[in-house]
Amino acid sequence: MLDIAEELHRWVEEGRDFAVATVVRVGGSAPRDPGAALAVDSAGTAIGSVSGGCVEGAVYELCARALQEGETVLEQFGYSDEDAFAVGLTCGGTIDVLVTPVHAASPARPVVRAALSAAVRGEPAALARIVRGPAGLPGAALLVRPDGTYEGSREGGLTGDPELDRAAAAEARALLQAGRTGTVELSEDGAHCPGGLTLLVESNMPPPRMIVFGAVDFAAALVRAGKFLGYHVTVCDARPVFATRVRFPDADEIVVDWPHRYLRRTATDARTALCVLTHDAKFDIPLLTVALRMPVAFVGAMGSRRTHADRERRLRDAGLGERELARLRSPIGLDLGARTPEETALSIAAEIVAARHGGTGVPLTGSGTPIHREAAVRSGTRAA
Repeated sequence: MLDIAEELHRWVEEGRDFAVATVVRVGGSAPRDPGAALAVDSAGTAIGSVSGGCVEGAVYELCARALQEGETVLEQFGYSDEDAFAVGLTCGGTIDVLVTPVHAASPARPVVRAALSAAVRGEPAALARIVRGPAGLPGAALLVRPDGTYEGSREGGLTGDPELDRAAAAEARALLQAGRTGTVELSEDGAHCPGGLTLLVESNMPPPRMIVFGAVDFAAALVRAGKFLGYHVTVCDARPVFATRVRFPDADEIVVDWPHRYLRRTATDARTALCVLTHDAKFDIPLLTVALRMPVAFVGAMGSRRTHADRERRLRDAGLGERELARLRSPIGLDLGARTPEETALSIAAEIVAARHGGTGVPLTGSGTPIHREAAVRSGTRAA
């Protein structure tokens, strides 16, 4: 829905009734990703697309029917060899499409309006809607903001169950932090398991940045891990012979510059992860002197414990205090016994995830700690 936010926001402000069809899941070579939407208003005007043309007519009819009957429906479209004339995707893939009516009196309309307004203003927010669940719940909506506050279409939440609402908001916030759109399965007790609700979460936020300093072999593996986690990954190195597209084909961006100089001029925020893999004092010290004074999410540096001790001494000499040094995660990564670049990248990625969500990094077996931490906040007040 958020991919056509500007037009839908105008419809809402004009008081139009409409139904919106949103791609929930894709399989095979389906032409559009989850979140792609087509909307139809009460006058028959249509905007957007869910398939690039393959099933637009059928989805249009579903929207018109949902708008008339007031019922949310979930429909799957796919290619059928048995019936060459069946309405389906000529590319051979499949898509699940959620069709939700949004009338003026719909409980979800204020939430949808707030989500569209945030998207139009460029404000980060996630819109979660129930795709599958008990009768009466499909189509219910929840708007989740980066600080964890949320508002919903049922008693201020998504389902009317405070515990389940907090769990849903926490999952939506996690996808928002990663800048991702996708589905989440929740059981009735709020656990991250199938059996209760399926949520479609649409995120209106650019992906977080991971900046990898040092065009070394370990960096190539970390770039792939960062991409897997949903980061926009930049590789920065002052040596043009190493910082090349051939060596880092998966990176979103490759920068040839002195690391500290690049870090000063590039955009970062509270979600940014900085990974220093050079373990060379002439690069590390100027870079970390800048990095540890920035409000980023994660600053880690590779090296042996001996290198780390020398690095801390040099950073103190450069004027950093104990509070700033305490932010440095070095040697970077969790203790997985890693040896290869891929294993090392996994250990680094695991530490970044643990830092993001407040995880301990210890095995869940026998730990007794909660598996899913709730960071959600309801109506501006932190959940107990």
